[in-house]
Amino acid sequence: MNAPPYRGADVRPGTAVPPAVAPDFTVVIPVYNEEDVLPKLFERLYAALDALARPYEIVFVNDGSRDRSAGLLRAQFERRGDVTRVVLFAGNFGQHRAILAGFAHARGRCVITLDADLQNPPEEIGRVLAQLEAGHDYVGTIRRRRQDAVWRRWASKLMNIVRERTTQVRITDQGCMFRGYGRGVVDAVNQCSEYNTFVPALAYTFATSPVEILVGHEDRGAGSSKYSVLRLLRLNFDLMTGFSTVPVQLFSVFGIFVSLLSGLLFVILMVRRLFLGAEVEGVFTLFALAFMFIGTALFGIGLVGEYVGRIYDEVRHRPRYIIGAVLERDVAERPAAAAAAPAPPAPIRSERVS
Repeated sequence: MNAPPYRGADVRPGTAVPPAVAPDFTVVIPVYNEEDVLPKLFERLYAALDALARPYEIVFVNDGSRDRSAGLLRAQFERRGDVTRVVLFAGNFGQHRAILAGFAHARGRCVITLDADLQNPPEEIGRVLAQLEAGHDYVGTIRRRRQDAVWRRWASKLMNIVRERTTQVRITDQGCMFRGYGRGVVDAVNQCSEYNTFVPALAYTFATSPVEILVGHEDRGAGSSKYSVLRLLRLNFDLMTGFSTVPVQLFSVFGIFVSLLSGLLFVILMVRRLFLGAEVEGVFTLFALAFMFIGTALFGIGLVGEYVGRIYDEVRHRPRYIIGAVLERDVAERPAAAAAAPAPPAPIRSERVS
């Protein structure tokens, strides 16, 4: 499924790629309220990619930022529009939908996703690219000496255990978005239309030769994490219910087991009443058992409701995201020989997805 990397043209790093030649790789970066860290990201990212001496492109997806992020991306496009494309969402649709939009606009032979917060060093993109060139069509990463709060690390380990028991997805560090995808995997993801999904897990289901590597992890360049406890919980629900029906099946088995125990308890109580007479001892124990079963039933209703909610989202057929504009240089009308020269400013192309 993984297309071989392009090595046949002499294209200088940092120059536009002829339309007949796809860049070696595309870096997709979702951005949401990252005005403080973007200047540092630009400085390190372009230096790291130019040092690879390979044709590349970067697709920034602005996920409805409410700060100056969109303006900074526009300014960066004006400076490096030869290798930069910017997708501007008309609202905030979430990180994973931003990645999906980046996949839809990526032209590279392979795609690497990277967060904008600089917790994953851009200088390690070359290591992910090397694994893709070695024949792997999915490159996961595991953060070395993870710089997160203790509760987040333990919660991640717990969710890894639950996910591996309920799905066929084997991802060691599900919270790390620094990953590489072969062109075949990206094309397969682009054909999917589900409303809610977890991109790394979805891509993993299409991979034929996945691999994981250790990568560095740093403190955020600036700002704070955009994932609250509620959003993390929502994301993990998407991960479990979007890729397996095992949770509902396990709950059905548990319900059968509880029903059998309840029937056995009823028989025991009837026998005691016949032979020992009426008694009130143990009434509070029965209350405790009743409350436990009621709580379990409510949890089951919520679990079933999660699946029903996903079905509801799908049948409405609403767009996953709406694009306000795409900033890109139009190289289709320029001759291939002009690609090695500095590109003149070109009009901004806009599009809207329904």
